[in-house]
Amino acid sequence: MTGPGPGEGSVESLYPFLYAGTTDPAAVLAQVQASTVAKIAEIAELRRTVAERDAGRLAECAAECARRFAAGGRLFAFGNGGSATDAQQVAALFLDPGGQHPPLPALGLASDTSVLTALANDVGVDVMFARQLAAFGTRHDIAVGLSTSGNSANLVRAFDEAARRGMLTIGLAGYEGGAMAELDSIDYLFVAPSTSVHRIQEAQTTIYHVLWELTVAAYEQTRA
Repeated sequence: MTGPGPGEGSVESLYPFLYAGTTDPAAVLAQVQASTVAKIAEIAELRRTVAERDAGRLAECAAECARRFAAGGRLFAFGNGGSATDAQQVAALFLDPGGQHPPLPALGLASDTSVLTALANDVGVDVMFARQLAAFGTRHDIAVGLSTSGNSANLVRAFDEAARRGMLTIGLAGYEGGAMAELDSIDYLFVAPSTSVHRIQEAQTTIYHVLWELTVAAYEQTRA
């Protein structure tokens, strides 16, 4: 088996038991178990950190989201790579929650390959989300951008465009927030303070699920 070296983030560093050179199944299973337990503990601690730091801001943000939806607003979610997949999940969560929960209008801006490739080819990757928000965004809408590094240039442009249009802007980032932490155009930034992309994305999944739950609860109160 070949792959990256033993540096941080390499396959060998993530799964050392695959490279241990042992043929003892019991020893390999013990290492797998230890690795799994360690990762569970790591993400549990990260989620606890985010909850302790941001619980109040999440509730405040959800209340504002509910007000936007009640006023006829829509949610636009966007990100790159794995974060694009998360953005689609955010949109699907609000739009088709299942059960007795009300569907809320939401779109994933990374979903339309024709639009994305046209903008990337004709104008530039940096504007692929900002141009869509310029076309669709109103002052009642919500912009949610996800990045593990917080440094995606097209998210920075999108947040600036959303803010110009009076949209509620919500960012999810990792590490220390990156460039997104320096923006005045983000109303609510939730940072998962980790250097592991895997743990960051797991924590972000928890953040946007909690945000959805709190938003739905606040929205239903406005209709009661």
